[in-house]
Parts: sequence; C-alpha cells; structure tokens
Amino acid sequence: MNWILIAQVTYVILLIFVCFRIIFDTEDTTKTVAYLLLSIFLPIGGMIIYFSFGVNYRKRKMYDKKLMDNERLQGDLEKELIKYSKEILQDGDAAVKSNKKLVNLVLKENLSPLTNNNDAKLLLNGENKFPEVIKAIESAKHHIHVEYYIFQDDTIGNTLVDLLIKKAKEGVKVRFIYDDFGSRSIREKCIPKLKEAGAETSPFYEIKFYALASRINYRNHRKIIIVDGKTSFVGGINVSDKYINSKNNELFWRDTHLMIHGPATWYLQFLFLCDWNFCAEDTVAINNDLFPKAETFTSTQDKMVQITASGPDSDTPTILFSIFQAICLAKKEILITTPYFIPGDSLLDALVIAAKSGVSVKLLVPGISDSKLANLASSSYYNTLLYAGVEIYKYQKGFVHAKTVVVDNEIAIVGTANMDIRSFDLNFEVNAIVYDEEINQQLKNAFYEDISHADKIDLETWKNRPTYIQFFEKMARLFSPLL
Repeated sequence: MNWILIAQVTYVILLIFVCFRIIFDTEDTTKTVAYLLLSIFLPIGGMIIYFSFGVNYRKRKMYDKKLMDNERLQGDLEKELIKYSKEILQDGDAAVKSNKKLVNLVLKENLSPLTNNNDAKLLLNGENKFPEVIKAIESAKHHIHVEYYIFQDDTIGNTLVDLLIKKAKEGVKVRFIYDDFGSRSIREKCIPKLKEAGAETSPFYEIKFYALASRINYRNHRKIIIVDGKTSFVGGINVSDKYINSKNNELFWRDTHLMIHGPATWYLQFLFLCDWNFCAEDTVAINNDLFPKAETFTSTQDKMVQITASGPDSDTPTILFSIFQAICLAKKEILITTPYFIPGDSLLDALVIAAKSGVSVKLLVPGISDSKLANLASSSYYNTLLYAGVEIYKYQKGFVHAKTVVVDNEIAIVGTANMDIRSFDLNFEVNAIVYDEEINQQLKNAFYEDISHADKIDLETWKNRPTYIQFFEKMARLFSPLL
C-alpha cells in the first residue's frame, strides 16, 4: 500500500508540474485549456502528447541563428542592411512603394533586405523545375548548397545525387542538408555515396527515437538550392519522381517553384548557412564567394525580391505575419493556392474582412488530397469563408501542392509554407516575395488556369451536406495542430 501511495503522490506532483509548465509556456488560451484537459483526463498519455507536440520551442529557441559571435559586427551588418533596403525602397517603382508596410515588416522581423537587380523565373511543376536545376548545378564553379524536406531515392533523386557527386569530384564544394524524417529513404545509399565523393552532408535535427521524439514534430520543410551564391531555387517542389508529370505517374502533381539570379540569393544563403552551422559538425566562415558583392550581379529584369522565413528558431511567426499584412494591403484581389488550409483565427478573420470589404478573394485547395484528415479539418473553415463571399475551388485535375499568394497586381508570394498551423508555428519554412507586375501576372494566369480544372463550392449545397460529415470536419479541426 505504501508503494501505491508513493506512486499516487508522485503522479500528482508530476501532474502539477506539467500543468504549471503548460500554463507558463503556452500563450494561446485555447491550446492551454486543451493541453490541460488532455493531461488531467488522459493519465500519462496526455503528458506525453504535450511534450511531443505542445512545447513552445519558439519561446525556448531551438537554436541561435546568428552566423557571427561578434555583436558589434552583427550590429553594423544590421544597420547596413536596413540602409541598403531603404535606399532601394526609395528608388523603387510603384509595386514596391505601395507595399512598403510589408517590406518594412519583413525587414524588421527577419532582417531580410529588399533586393533589386534580380532575375526571377516561375517554374510550374517538376518537369519545368528540374531541367533548370540540373543546368544550374552543372554550371557551378565554387559551391552548391542543397537543403530539402523530401529528397527521394528514386530516378530524379539519383540523377541529382550523381550530378552532385560529379561536381564534388571536380572540386566544387557540395553541402547537403536533408530533413531526417522527410528524406529518410536516402540515408542508406545516397548519403554514403555523396560522402565518399567528398560532399558534406548532414541531417537536420536528427531523429534517434521516433516513438516519443518531439523533434519529429519540428520539421525542416525548406526546399533551397544555392549555386555559387548567385543562383537559387525556392518553392514547393520536393525532389521526387511524383512531382514530374510523366506518363508513368498515376496522379498529376501541380506545384510551383521560383528560380532567382541576383542579390535575393543572399538571404537564402544566410538561411542555409545558419541551418548548416546548427546541424553539421563543422561551421562555415563567411566570405565573398558565399556572398558575392552586389556589383557582380547582372540582370535583365531588375525584379524586386525579398525573402521571409520563420520556424521554431524565430521570435515571431514571420511568414504568418507577412501573409496577413499582404492580405491587409489588398485593394482588389487575393488569390491563394494551398494544399493544406488550416489558417487559425487571425488569418481567417483577415480573409473574411477583406471579402466583406469588397476585395475579390479566391481560394484554391485540393479536391484530391494526400491527407483525408487535413482535408476534413480544412473543410471546417469553409462555411465562415463562403458566408463572407470568398470563392473556394477544389482542384480536380490531380493534387495541387503549390503554396502561392497573389495580391492585386504587385505582390507574388511563392514558397514552402502551407496555409496551416504547422507551417506557421512548427516547421522551418521560407517564402519569396516578388514585388513585380510581370511575375504577379504570370502567377495570376497560372491560378486562373488551375481553377478551370476545379469545382467551385456552392454555398447552398455546402450548407446542406450531411450532419455526420460536418461533425467529422469539426473533430478533425480539433487535431489540426498535430496535422
């Protein structure tokens, strides 16, 4: 009986500690109540779920993203970047000047400079992305930096691995970061081959114990390639055969990527090196080969580009803030494409307010999804949007995996972040913002082409769907932070 009493007292003390930790560490009231109830009414299991999924790693900073230890040098760099951005903003065209609130937000939150003198090219789907990637890697003279959430051991994956091996043997410095969860298929064969050829590789936040590891919940969802510090790629397309729409693929895969040649590559390089210095055994020193001077870039397009990033390493959910600000700046039209739509209250309110204020808001989501639970959770938000006048389209040609936002004629956002809680709070993500009418129009054209293959949701029909389906949607919404 004494042992039972000791066990009970120990459990109560542990429960009090966990409850105190939840109250102190969780800023969102709804999440706080949910995790408290879970811990109290699901003995042990509720605590395990909280420590696996609920710990506020933004508050507890998973790692320090600074590249340098010299505080004075860091401060001088910040001043120079702010000065550089303000000069470009002052000399910029109407597309960037009318959106200076967004520029300033990203500059302040990310210290990500507004850059000009960029060439930018939209790459729709894997069949258009990978030839450009191969061409860029083949041209590399100094270094190739690769960072991916999903990198598969398949045809395109091995094509890129073989090319990276070839360049490494030629003396080009190859550094490769892969998410240990998303890219687990390359551990046994591809990674040893790269290392043997002289390439440096590192898993990001290595997972050693799957069952209880909270780190499985914090994924590096970024998809970045940097070649010689000048050319870069960012967007939604992972390295996998399923992203290439060949005759062998059963499902059409619709996605969007962006190729950049110009100073916007600087910040993508900065992100990569921060991630590398965190997860790899060695650190990389800054030099002009990694960050070429602005005067070394040549451009025929002079696009204005700014990179925004966030994750458990950032003080604020900057990507959420940037999308929110872009929506608030809209005067005529907002076009959103996302495979996972679980926006949270603030973003939902912003879209409702925009629609009720006379802005045309259109949302494209999958009709065919790779996650039934995520689709159910997304559907639970549609009533509110439809009543506000938002047009919602379900893509039917295949699976739409693109993550893009188009605002009026001036803002085009392409990146890795889905419109969901995981991307805003849990994953390491990166988006590119292009302040340009031409890229905006190209992305707009792609959106309207996509909705020609989509079914528009009718409000009356949607209201009358079976009650049991509405119940399952609301149940799925409860689990949205874990999806």
